[in-house]
Amino acid sequence: MRLVDPHHDRWHAPAAEEAAPAVRGHLLLTLEQWSAVRAHWPVGLPTGIVVPNTADVATIAHDVPRLALVVLQFPKWTDGRAYSQARLLRTRHRFTGELRAAGDVLVDMLPLLSRTGFDAARLRDDQDAGAAAAALGFFAAHYQADARAAMTLERLEAA
Repeated sequence: MRLVDPHHDRWHAPAAEEAAPAVRGHLLLTLEQWSAVRAHWPVGLPTGIVVPNTADVATIAHDVPRLALVVLQFPKWTDGRAYSQARLLRTRHRFTGELRAAGDVLVDMLPLLSRTGFDAARLRDDQDAGAAAAALGFFAAHYQADARAAMTLERLEAA
């Protein structure tokens, strides 16, 4: 899992009041902004969207092949709906781009984030990157498959 440094992130969000932002690569759009531009947005342009944890990820299922990044929100560390969203995006909707956790993300959450399909996380500002690396190494093996292993197994069974 990659830890995102907000000072060196190539993804940039347009102003929230900008309903239909100008076309450019590595733009991180809200769901509302994406809805406004997706019909004319160039295919193949690296595009990301921010999905609140209250949204149904099925609403973006048809856009999954066009998205390079999906950021799922954790407004509170005790609210785990984004874990379910990540699992659904990876297994049911076959999202293969970067899946990033943002918001109230703590070091303790990293192992489960990784197992549910996240590739990257932006830690809360008071969290330590060294402790994060250690947390990811706590468990050498698991009894159950994670989201990525489940995707691979489903592909093998379908072949």
